[in-house]
Amino acid sequence: MRAKSFVLLMGVAAVLTVSRSTLAHHGTAAYDTKTIVTVKGTMTDFHFINPHVQLFFDVKNDKGEVEKWQAELTAPNKLSRAGWDKYTLKPGDSITASGYISKNDPHTMWINKLIGPDGQALHLFEE
Repeated sequence: MRAKSFVLLMGVAAVLTVSRSTLAHHGTAAYDTKTIVTVKGTMTDFHFINPHVQLFFDVKNDKGEVEKWQAELTAPNKLSRAGWDKYTLKPGDSITASGYISKNDPHTMWINKLIGPDGQALHLFEE
């Protein structure tokens, strides 16, 4: 009986340990959600991968200097349902990205709105 109780206790502990890390998804915790920034840039790389799609692009600042930016979107499976694939954006495409700036890096953002190279808003969730 003691052995069964011990095994049960260990099983519950294991489930709670795994569940805790699953519930710890950060979402937008690393971003300043009180301020939205908009930048225009040129795509340099596009990673349609889990857990979040990554965009890399160059932005010219007020002095004409090029700044390297990166941005996150939601998971690729969610974007796929909105019509995206790994070819939606490519190096050289002009984009306008609006979103929350990172609390730790002024050139990193979580995108809320994205205008693609054709001047049209790209859907970020299925409608």
